[in-house]
Amino acid sequence: MYFPNIPVIPYEGPNSTNPLAFKYYDADKVILGKTMKEHLPFAMAWWHNLCATGVDMFGRGTADKAFGAQEGTMEHAKAKVDAGFEFMQKMGIEYFCFHDVDLVPEADDIKETNRRLDEISDYILEKMQGTNIKCLWGTANMFGNPRYMNGAGSSNSADVFCFAAAQVKKALDITVKLGGRGYVFWGGREGYETLLNTDVKFEQENIAALMHMAVKYGRSIGFTGDFYIEPKPKEPMKHQYDFDAATAIGFLRQYGLDKDFKMNIEANHATLAGHTFQHDLRISAINGMLGSVDANQGDMLLGWDTDEFPYDIYVTTMAMYEILKAGGLTGGLNFDSKNRRPSYTHEDMFHAFILGMDAFALGLIKAAKIIEDGRIDGFIADRYSSYNSGIGAKIRAGETSLEELAAYADELGAPALPGSGRQEYLEGVINNIMFSV
Repeated sequence: MYFPNIPVIPYEGPNSTNPLAFKYYDADKVILGKTMKEHLPFAMAWWHNLCATGVDMFGRGTADKAFGAQEGTMEHAKAKVDAGFEFMQKMGIEYFCFHDVDLVPEADDIKETNRRLDEISDYILEKMQGTNIKCLWGTANMFGNPRYMNGAGSSNSADVFCFAAAQVKKALDITVKLGGRGYVFWGGREGYETLLNTDVKFEQENIAALMHMAVKYGRSIGFTGDFYIEPKPKEPMKHQYDFDAATAIGFLRQYGLDKDFKMNIEANHATLAGHTFQHDLRISAINGMLGSVDANQGDMLLGWDTDEFPYDIYVTTMAMYEILKAGGLTGGLNFDSKNRRPSYTHEDMFHAFILGMDAFALGLIKAAKIIEDGRIDGFIADRYSSYNSGIGAKIRAGETSLEELAAYADELGAPALPGSGRQEYLEGVINNIMFSV
């Protein structure tokens, strides 16, 4: 055992002070006809939970993620598998996500890397037997190696593009082998630092070509899940092509990829784009492209991707409101979150996931109450009620013309002011629901 002093994490309710117990996440509690576990398909991010040691640009790592093995070896790769499965079973988490090089150390020769991936995926399959643990999605790390300094699909080097294609092919193989529900393209370095040396149209066409090839290959080997784009506006590149949900959706439609792709929305990425988490979820949902979620949050005082575990209940409530209204996720809630650098013990890993899972569980509870309460939905319906009859109904049905509307306006003279938006009243409604027992 890697965590001998940590028990299976129980649900003890909101009055518990046990740091190793859930206060709000009750997996079998039914809300709006589904259990919490069904509403909240939580996933462990392999890269943060099993790999991240707290390294930053100013200092070495603080956390020990060797798990008793020599780092950079296949023994270490297998130790991470063992530790990860023990962790997920104790947390009651049923999904995991991975990049290819999270699973194994990358070799100098791609053939050796692929052999290692075959070996470790065999081992993961063995560990999955007899458990309820599944793969949510896989992806390829096409941003860390120096070869990807100018991107992968967007690279100016045809050789690098080919290498990226090879990584995508193998990552898809492993995702299908492990039964993954999705496959993610995170832009990584798909963007530019300066337009002085960049052909944007050329690069975007190449990115789309790589994605089309991935779809064709994935379907040929039996992958039936969704492909995802994970929008991010900047970092590591100054401007990334998948800036936000709206930009990514426009890209998919422009290049004919919208039938196979959905959005994997990350909270911290939405805020870096100048939006709320709720905004990018809503934009994805109304376009029929809400797929999966990277559950984290950023620090509003810091301008970079801090990947903190979510704790803001207003944010998780409004996120779950959007997810519930959209009918749920085809993917899951992956904790693309990492412990703060001074939180370096193995016990801190459990505290962090308890925090995040409880934050989304409480958000689910409150979001369901907002829907059941009906005041928000009722107000919105009433606000647009002028389109339910008369000239408004004709506008919505597409049964009028500019000439008819101009004639109507002439007869009207001057319209009354629209009804009050009552923002402060509605914010009070949310507070009332948030803090009522």
